[in-house]
Amino acid sequence: MGLVSVRPAVRMSSRNGLGIRAALVIATAAIASADMAMADEIFSTSNRMAIFRSQLDVLDGRAADQYSNSTSLQPERFGGDDISRPYTGGYKGQWLPVAEAMAQKHGIPKDLFFRLVQQESGWNPTARSPKGATGLAQLMPDTARRLGVNINDPHQNLEGGARYLRQMYNRFGNWRLALAAYNAGPLAVEKYDGIPPYKETMNYVRIIYGS
Repeated sequence: MGLVSVRPAVRMSSRNGLGIRAALVIATAAIASADMAMADEIFSTSNRMAIFRSQLDVLDGRAADQYSNSTSLQPERFGGDDISRPYTGGYKGQWLPVAEAMAQKHGIPKDLFFRLVQQESGWNPTARSPKGATGLAQLMPDTARRLGVNINDPHQNLEGGARYLRQMYNRFGNWRLALAAYNAGPLAVEKYDGIPPYKETMNYVRIIYGS
């Protein structure tokens, strides 16, 4: 009776052991497969990132080459003889320090900006041209509205003039073209790919910037 009851128990235990081992083998294989898939995904992602970085490096290199080989894309240094020559106008009144502050605020050589104001209005805050340009910096009404300044306030007029000149410099990359755009408009500079062949504009740039 004792032997009969023991054998089935042994067989059942053996079967259970085989089942557990089989389950462990299957589970281990599944985990290994998942690990391999994850490793493949990580490797694939790493490869994609490496390729992406490599492409960025190529584009950055091309942009750097283009910038270094293009004079129109490179901002002019302030240290040029014409830009750094001192303002020699006779005006020494109350608007001179205001113009200096606005030039400094917008990164414009102060003497260049002084010459611009001298040429535009002769430092007359109520100056008005036949075309409607107004104030110390002779802003046009539409330009003043875009800049959000009061054209009749001398402080704001100078601030708007300095900001607009800086915008033109940022757009064209050098002070000659910035001055030409200030006088004739940016579209004229783009049309002629340089200083427009207008006598007024050419004289304007020559007087303010220098020959």
